[in-house]
Parts: sequence; C-alpha cells; structure tokens
Amino acid sequence: MYTRARAARSAAALALLAVALSGCDAGVRGTPGGAGLRDPYFPKAGNGGYDVAHYDLTLGYEPAGRRLTGTAVITARATQDLSAFDLDLQGLDVREVTVEGKAARYHRAGQELTVRPRDELSEGETFTTTVRYSGTPQAVTDPGGSKEGWLRTGDGAVALGQPVGSMAWFPGNDHPLDKATYDVSVTVPEKLTAVSNGVLRSETRAGGRRTFHWHTAEPMATYLATVAVGAFEVRRSRLKDGLPVYVAVDPALAEESEPVLAKLPEIMEWAKTNFGPYPFSSTGAIVARVPGVDYALETQDRPTFPGEPDTTTLVHEIAHQWYGDSVTPKSWRDMWLNESFATYAEWLWAEDYGGRSAEETFKNVYAGKGDNGTDVWAFPPGRPTSAAVISDAPVYDRGAMVLHRIRQTVGDDAFYDIVQGWAAAHRHGNASTADFTAYVEKKAPDEDFTEIWKDWLYGEEKPPLP
Repeated sequence: MYTRARAARSAAALALLAVALSGCDAGVRGTPGGAGLRDPYFPKAGNGGYDVAHYDLTLGYEPAGRRLTGTAVITARATQDLSAFDLDLQGLDVREVTVEGKAARYHRAGQELTVRPRDELSEGETFTTTVRYSGTPQAVTDPGGSKEGWLRTGDGAVALGQPVGSMAWFPGNDHPLDKATYDVSVTVPEKLTAVSNGVLRSETRAGGRRTFHWHTAEPMATYLATVAVGAFEVRRSRLKDGLPVYVAVDPALAEESEPVLAKLPEIMEWAKTNFGPYPFSSTGAIVARVPGVDYALETQDRPTFPGEPDTTTLVHEIAHQWYGDSVTPKSWRDMWLNESFATYAEWLWAEDYGGRSAEETFKNVYAGKGDNGTDVWAFPPGRPTSAAVISDAPVYDRGAMVLHRIRQTVGDDAFYDIVQGWAAAHRHGNASTADFTAYVEKKAPDEDFTEIWKDWLYGEEKPPLP
C-alpha cells in the first residue's frame, strides 16, 4: 500500500540521497573563491576569497637534476565564507594539501590549484594551508616575450616573477594586490649559496648541504620574491645608518661589477634624500648570468641583474624599492606608476651628477632623440593597449614625462613634497593611477592638472609642448 506517510518518507529519503550524491553537506553556506582577480591584463592572476598574510617556504634544489622540492605553509584570512579556494601554481607535482592540519581535496587545471578544505572556512577566519610539491620548475614566457619563472644558470638558478612567474616555483596568490611577509629556507649543495629577499636569519650545514633561511618582515608582492642559487661571491657590509647590505655576484662578473656596486651606498643615500626614508630592512644586489634574460628586476630589497649592472640601471632598480616595491600597483594597468618613477630617478641622478638636466632629457625624449625614439608615443602610459606592452617605452619614458610635467607645473619644492609624500602615504601598500592623480590634486589644489592627465597620461596623440 502506498500511503501518504510512506510517500512523505520516500520524498525525504530522495532529498537526503540527492544531498549525498552531490557531495555537499546540508549546512553548506560558503562558496568557492574566485579563480583570478580579473586584472585587466592578467585575468587569471591571483585568486579571490582570501588575503595572504605570510608565506613560509621550505625549498630544496639540486642543480644537477634540476629538481625542486618544496613545502609552502600559507597563512591567510578568509574574506568570505569559503567552500573552496584557488592557488596559482604552474607545473610541478603536488603530493599533499592540508588546511588547518586536515587533508584537503584538490585538483589542477592549468595554473589553478583548487583546494577544497574538509571544513568550511568562515569569513574573517585565519587559516593555514600546507602544500607539498616537487618537480622540475620551468620558465614562463609572458605576453611580451620575456622569460621569467625558474630560470637555469650555469651552476644553479634564478627565480624572477614579473609579472606572473612566481607561480613557477611556489603556490600563492600571484597578483600584486595581495602582499605578504615571507620566510624562505633553501637547501642547496654545500659549495653553493642561496640568496633571497630580506635578512639572512641563519646558515647551517648538514650532510654535504647548506640551508639558508631568509626573512622578509615587510609586505612583499609575489612578483618581487626571488631565490638565486649559485657559487656567488658574497659581500656583506652596512650603510652608515646600520642598514645591512648583502651583495651576491657571479665570480665571472665580479671584477666588472665592482666599480658600479661600490656606488650602492652613495646611491642609497641619494635616494633617501630624494624619496624619503628607505622602506625595508636590508639592501643589496644579485648579479648572475641568466641565459636568455636581458632585463634587471627590482626584486624587493635586493635587485637582480642578469650581468654586470651600469650605474643608471642600479639607480633605476634602487628607486623601485620606493615605487613599485613599497608602493605597489593595484593592477598591472598601473605599471607606469612603477616605471615612471624609476625612469625619472635616472633623469634626476644625471641632473645631480653632471649629466643632462631633467628638462634637457625631457626635451630630448619629446623630440624622439632618446633611446626609444618615437616609440614613446605608441600608446598612453596610463592605458597600455595590452599585456604585451606593459614594459614598453611609453610606460617608462612617457610616464617619466608625466612626472616632469607635474614638476614644471608645481615647482621643485612642491614636486619633492609630492614624490616623498606619495611614497609615505602608501608605504607597504597598493595604489592605482586614480589614487595618484587624486593625491597630486590634493597636494597642489591651486593647480590645474587637466591637461597633464588628458594629454600626457591618457592622450592617444603626441601632445604639444607647454
């Protein structure tokens, strides 16, 4: 007999079965975090639903076999109720993932490592994710054709992350918007040295290997994190204010690099005078031979050079410690905020050390007599046409021209107030182009910047000289 009570019991049983088959708990309230932060140029970069506070990376690298082993312990805060979340990781084999000490389900799809914790995470909850992984890390080719990621050298490797290369050697939230502190421990054969960001906390030896533990106390974007492994010549010193200096140089480049690297203390003092207090707890440089790489990178507090640096490039990368590393863009569309300041620092250094004045450099670039010729007018610095051109001439040179136009408008005293105030206002944070233009207008309320923003920052055509 099929009674009403029996029908009700059957309906209830079917409902319970549907829940069981879906693999969901009846009390589920969380949703997955977004796979990507919808950056206008790198939409898959980064992830939604959480904010990383700290990365603790324990790495081992064997150059002979090109094998990297790693354990990443990631401490983060949920920004929504989470049933799952993503990490960026390209290549490498994941052996195990735990969340809060409990085994978590995970799957891979391209650069996305999707983690489904055993217990849901509540909005505001701090949680720890541990990922154990290994394999042969690879280089990443960005849309502009440059290589980053894990790059082999003759006796080791150098990891460079701009714009999205960090996912080649550790799992994370690989977007400038999510900055965190770091501990990086790297074990290598005992004849090699492992260099990273921040301060060297310890160096130990065991079993024919050396382990270097580096600590970065100030927030750092993933693209600024680095590891360099090689038979480096290491020079340790301090600036006159006590700031630690750690320089690692490929022995084959040591003699050629010495005259420029000897200027580091002078450049640091000059930069502090112009840009304000230095934002980090150490400084230095990494000089290595990296095949196929022709760019330097402002890896935080220890810029990396793929060959002996020249003075101009060293000035550029040191200026980035304020503009790009401490004040980091909110999206890759804001790249000009990094490169315009670093390029203008080159102009200022030349002005102060017997070269052209910034005004002369401005006029030369305007006339197409600079290193990049008329390429500076290819697109506006505040609106690059694609991800492939965010490191092209307009972002650097025309961006610097925007800063010079501000200086022409407000005068030197007000200009340096703006430059130093901007670095102080967003110290260890993120900022956008809109934040910058609003800041300038607030600092110089009696001036009209409409023409500068419209024609020099966003204009499609070459603007007339003022």
